[in-house]
Amino acid sequence: MNWDWSAVADFMPRFWDGVLVTLQILVLGSLISFTLGLVWAIGFRAPTRFVRWPVNVVTEFIRTTPLLVQLFFLYFVLPEWGVQFSALTTGTIAIGLHYSTYTAQVYRAGIEAVPAGQWEAATALSLPAHRTWFAVILPQAVRRITPALGNYVIAMLKDTPLVAAIGVLEMLQQSRLESAATFQYTEPLTVIGIAFILIAYPASLLVRALERRLVH
Repeated sequence: MNWDWSAVADFMPRFWDGVLVTLQILVLGSLISFTLGLVWAIGFRAPTRFVRWPVNVVTEFIRTTPLLVQLFFLYFVLPEWGVQFSALTTGTIAIGLHYSTYTAQVYRAGIEAVPAGQWEAATALSLPAHRTWFAVILPQAVRRITPALGNYVIAMLKDTPLVAAIGVLEMLQQSRLESAATFQYTEPLTVIGIAFILIAYPASLLVRALERRLVH
């Protein structure tokens, strides 16, 4: 095998475009996942079953179906119902929605780990529900679950290549286009693999540092 550095140099413009798209999906998808996951988690503890039951059904359905199927559904089926987004927006929403069902379980575990006395104290002080959640319970829960949420960010990063299936020009798709144009596959795919390592490994170190600081 002959390694061609000129092929790497030629790939760099496409590569950086792909990196920006990948990071955009990762950041926005994480925000959707964390926000919607919290909504699901609060819904799990709703006082009425007419809220709890639909939340459980929806989250279990999303969590147990493949992300790729959800991508295709959002991109190809929703337009038939008059709802259409760009490929990039669809990919971001799909990843955020899919992972929100996992972060919801993390939130739920963190909420259930808050001592019952904290709930009782909030009740004794006659705090309204929103104050109880956002001033008492969630600050304690989030401290416990931050490392776990970080692990899901890394998992989302590794799933971003799936959006290439609907034509999003993230890193993998850019490497495929470059390889199709030059018939050189080794260099673009190797660069992409190294890029994922260089993004994911520092993130994993940060997660470990947070775990040591927040949990222990």
